[in-house]
Amino acid sequence: MEKSGLDPRLRIIQQADMKDKIVLVRVDHNVVKKGRIKDPYRIDATFGTLHAITEKGGKPILLTHVGRPRDNKTGKIECRQEESVRLVVEYIEQKLQINIHAQDFPIDPENGIMHMDESIKPALDHLKQGKIGMIYLPNSRWFYGEQITGPERDIFARELAEIADIYVNDAFGSYRTHASTYDVARHLPSFAGLLLQKEIKNLRRVLYPERPFVAVIAGAKYNTKIGPLKALYGKVDHLILGGLMYNTFVSAKYDIRIAGVSEQDRTLAMELVELDKKEKKILEIPYLVESDTLEGKIEGRYRTIKVSDFIGKKELKYILDIDPKSLEKPEVKDVIGSAKTIFANAVMGLIPHFFEGSRALYRLIAENKSAIKLFGGGDTLQELKNLCPETYMSGLDDNDTYYFTGGGSVLAAIEKGGPYHMKPIEALLELE
Repeated sequence: MEKSGLDPRLRIIQQADMKDKIVLVRVDHNVVKKGRIKDPYRIDATFGTLHAITEKGGKPILLTHVGRPRDNKTGKIECRQEESVRLVVEYIEQKLQINIHAQDFPIDPENGIMHMDESIKPALDHLKQGKIGMIYLPNSRWFYGEQITGPERDIFARELAEIADIYVNDAFGSYRTHASTYDVARHLPSFAGLLLQKEIKNLRRVLYPERPFVAVIAGAKYNTKIGPLKALYGKVDHLILGGLMYNTFVSAKYDIRIAGVSEQDRTLAMELVELDKKEKKILEIPYLVESDTLEGKIEGRYRTIKVSDFIGKKELKYILDIDPKSLEKPEVKDVIGSAKTIFANAVMGLIPHFFEGSRALYRLIAENKSAIKLFGGGDTLQELKNLCPETYMSGLDDNDTYYFTGGGSVLAAIEKGGPYHMKPIEALLELE
């Protein structure tokens, strides 16, 4: 490992000759929700790479995924306009003051974009001639070959390779092994962008933390986080869970049914419950907010409940937040206050109505002035910015605070034993 914190086998854009070459850049600009950009941080974070490419004489073509247009059960791809890249293109044009060509292709109503056809050739010519500053391709998940297996996937990867001379991966948040994050790298000279390099360097602060190391993890799904949670559990001194993940853990631990927690997840959570009986790393959050409904914070239909009162109960309504007074308890407050490294990938309540727990958590973390503070995930950053804007802004200029563009990517890297075992990054290594 070099002093830079990067594996010397990693091919980086600083090494690439890009003069007059078309550069396909896979970014993670998945920031469009319900027809608007809620937080442009993940777009802004890639500007350094885009500037570096143009300074080296490269001509960039950008590609990102937005949302989940593919139905995993039926395989149908629905190309909804609210999941197009249009808003991203408009934002970049405004910020960088450049002319971007947003490419369109024919869309099949069942299968999305089957192939990149000849219609892109005029735009490629204009890019080479400098008549436009950039091309932005459609949502990568609108392409039929992006997420499937088989020959159509290889065809799509080759079609991407045919329009470019160089491939740059700057999409740390897009860690899944898809055609545009992995397969295309086998067909072109491929390099890590500046943002990806920065994310890998900061991952070392999670993988080899200053101790005590405290992680706060919350999410809407438990079954997809089992592997990463177990791997993270082995690294932390203390673990705080929130959201449905904590509900599932508590449901299994106290043998109590909680609305929204499946029997399957309860069973899966027992492994972590048994593990924690020995290690006792998971901090119990003593006060939770129970609601009769998911429809909002309706007066008279929500209440604070104590975990210590769970014994003997059989069933609870929806648990939609932690009560902020939980974080005032010494057993919780002192752990966060004495930590030397804090990793938070957590929205503790059901936003937008149940936000008090998240705000109290972010404020408590901010009070620890000596810790390295690492935040991960678009939802976490969005709520940190919304609920504690001063804390968010000060973190942007603090060397001991870092905002990862992908929280799931950090957990995946922990589970796999480091970033270089993640397939998209592995594809950028010089093999001996």
